[in-house]
Amino acid sequence: MDVVVVESPAKARTIEKYLGPDFAVVATYGHVRDLPPRDGSVRPDEDFAMDYQVESNSTRHLNAIAEAARKADRMLLATDPDREGEAISWHVREYVRGLRGLGRLDVRRVVFHEVTRSAVGEAVGSPRDIDMDLVNAQQARRALDYLVGFTLSPVLWRKVPGSRSAGRVQSVALRLIVERETEIEAFRPREYWTVSAALETASGERLTARLTSLEGRALGKFDLPSRADAERAAEAVRARRFAAAEVERKQVRRSPAPPFTTSTLQQEASRKLGFAARHTMRVAQRLYEGIDIGGEAVGLITYMRTDSVALAKEAVGALRRAAGARFGAGRVAPKPRAFRNRAKNAQEAHEAIRPTDPARLPAALPLGADEKKLYELIWRRAVACQMADAKIDRVRIDFASPDGAAVLRATGSTVAFDGFLAAYAEGRDDPADDDDEGKRLPKVEKGEAAELGKVAPAQHFTEPPPRYSEASLVRRMEELGIGRPSTYASIISVLQDRDYVTLERKRFMPEDRGRLVTAFLANFFETYVRYDFTADLEDRLDRISRGELEWKAALREFWTGFSAAVEDIGELRVRDVLERLDEVLGPHIFRGAEPGVDPRACPRCGNGRLGLKLSRHGAFIGCANYPECRYTRQLAGDRAADEGPRVLGVDDEGREIALRKGPYGHYVQRGEAKRGEKPQRASIPKGLDPADLALETALGLLSLPREVGAHPETGKTITAGLSRYGPYLRHDGAYRSLPEGDDALTIGLNRAMALLAEPARGRRRAAPEPLRTLGKHPGDGVEVAVFEGRYGPYAKHGRVFAALPNDASPESVTLETMLPLLAEKAAKGGGARRKRTAAKPAKTAKTAKPAKTAKAAKTAKSAASAAKAKKTAGRAKPAAKKGARAGAARGASEKRETGASAGG
Repeated sequence: MDVVVVESPAKARTIEKYLGPDFAVVATYGHVRDLPPRDGSVRPDEDFAMDYQVESNSTRHLNAIAEAARKADRMLLATDPDREGEAISWHVREYVRGLRGLGRLDVRRVVFHEVTRSAVGEAVGSPRDIDMDLVNAQQARRALDYLVGFTLSPVLWRKVPGSRSAGRVQSVALRLIVERETEIEAFRPREYWTVSAALETASGERLTARLTSLEGRALGKFDLPSRADAERAAEAVRARRFAAAEVERKQVRRSPAPPFTTSTLQQEASRKLGFAARHTMRVAQRLYEGIDIGGEAVGLITYMRTDSVALAKEAVGALRRAAGARFGAGRVAPKPRAFRNRAKNAQEAHEAIRPTDPARLPAALPLGADEKKLYELIWRRAVACQMADAKIDRVRIDFASPDGAAVLRATGSTVAFDGFLAAYAEGRDDPADDDDEGKRLPKVEKGEAAELGKVAPAQHFTEPPPRYSEASLVRRMEELGIGRPSTYASIISVLQDRDYVTLERKRFMPEDRGRLVTAFLANFFETYVRYDFTADLEDRLDRISRGELEWKAALREFWTGFSAAVEDIGELRVRDVLERLDEVLGPHIFRGAEPGVDPRACPRCGNGRLGLKLSRHGAFIGCANYPECRYTRQLAGDRAADEGPRVLGVDDEGREIALRKGPYGHYVQRGEAKRGEKPQRASIPKGLDPADLALETALGLLSLPREVGAHPETGKTITAGLSRYGPYLRHDGAYRSLPEGDDALTIGLNRAMALLAEPARGRRRAAPEPLRTLGKHPGDGVEVAVFEGRYGPYAKHGRVFAALPNDASPESVTLETMLPLLAEKAAKGGGARRKRTAAKPAKTAKTAKPAKTAKAAKTAKSAASAAKAKKTAGRAKPAAKKGARAGAARGASEKRETGASAGG
């Protein structure tokens, strides 16, 4: 028997059906070993020796693999066909060969790019050795990301408090977003005008033309800079007659785009479906691993991590047949199309993303909503690439005055033959790019007169470059050679998770924390956030994977310069760093002041200069006259709301009542802080807009808790107050939360007594609503439903609970998938709360075992001591590695979503 090792359990179930009873198929659930998240896991001084440890949640999976290997004649490693998959196979082999009795096990590597019966069978029939060039390329990437993260991040934390971390690739992607925002802020719109005219042909058809030439001179974009200039031009047009002076008709061909690569799939899914890159890869993973069709699990698409646009010969034929059957033989390209790779190294997966069988139409497959949308996108793009060119008729008509002094131009384009457009039209970031698309012009002959209608000047302003969307950011990174397909989704997720950027209206905006990190790295580690430097490192990793460069030589070259740069920056004082950041970020932080007003002038003391300050919570704006002047404002967020303390008025004793904003939100403060004494403060409750806060309300908040009155039955005082959990009543040592609509500042005695008289509400939550019902359990007919839990989705059958597999989603999981998992949980107790068992009664004289002899007792004591010592020794090693277990291992789907590199 042979044991086959794959990454995900879904793929394992599918392949096991293909291979039959002579094969045992087990899953690794993603990476099984990784570098411990502590210093010293990569040691440059020891020629980059690397320590690996088994991921905490991979132990049981490796045990299952080892158990299957002990019964097998051969082990076939069938992990994914890329560097990460090759590295996982190597880690599994190294682990297994280190076990007793398995050192000589025959271990081989098999690769397939689609989960179909024929592809799997062919791969199993032609095994190979593990490609150590690919493994070393992955090791080099992992070491680089580790060294950057564990060396640069501590420097960042010390010099720029409040920062999260720095990564080798994520920092460069962040720089792209920040620099685009800087361009937008520096942009100054420029006004320009155009003149358009309505024309009517001799046949009565109407069209619109734009003035392109005046007084015999072609008009440039900014040749009409004002309304007055545009009105004069319009008057010149109105005073003339026009006839068609030139008619140009030409037909152009448009060819289909190549089939999807990872990056183009992420871009199109973002444009057309609104999918985030991470979600796109998660859905694609499920399509690759397959669904049940006719009792057999079938992978629907080829491997979804690839830079290649190449197609297998058999696939080209199948796509052409599908195109002819679905869209007509006349729309199929006259001969098969072949596409050339742009990437130097096609991510080791030498085919584009395509349907495994184009005859499977999207509408006919039992897919969830997102799976159906993405499969249709992939299917249409792949089928379209083998269809005929589209033919577009472009028309340009110039209407000129008799003296030739003024020319009006009309343009349009129409589809003469749709060809591949019947299946697929590529999306655009800006639909306005093709204003003439679909615009039809009437038939006009040269010399034909046209009746002039309304002439209208129009004002325009130049626009700044657009912020990056997920699609445009991925495209830009690909153009620069930054990152690789397995890292794009990870980079975007990390930037958002660390609050360096936000996504607003599907466009990235940098947070001030992200600007600080970028400014620091660009000024003190400029080399390592240069686009060409990062792209060169990616090229070096590709060369390692092709066997053209020794991996440790590449690491040595990088580390020599990087470690020296880190050492130099370590000697800088925080004050020096702060002054430089203040200078760089000043135009962003202190912009928008009125003309003649110094944006750095302190609004409180008047003679202090505002500047960038750092605290343990991060950056903020403060006055240089501190501590005499305590003016501060937040660096991030709404500037109007954060414009330092806003004085609301004074209390009866003449103390200022001011609205302020701290790290945890807005609050009101009475007076100023004195040495050794904190001023009185009160938080602003939820639902109260700080911008609308009045002095009376602020004084009320500062007076809390307040006496509502004495309870007539107990005679004890009822008080109303405000805590971190909201407004409350207190009476006789008991607390009662105020329901929505009641206010601690205004509640009266009668209302308070009514609330206290109501029975206390329990803390039991309402039963959760199921996300989806899978069907009735065949054993007892009880419904099996899917719910969202604290730790992820799970299925429930009666009082038995089972988590969904890593590769399944609430939309795609089936009853058949969950039945064995529920049965396993039921055998272990069902996941329901266990009942407490009664304490065991003490042994009576009748049931007690007879006393041991002195010799037996001595022997037992010695054995117990030895066992205790052994147990203590066994605990020592895990205890030493307690910190190393902090990084949990990724599952198969998560690994594919986030990539393996810590640096993005």
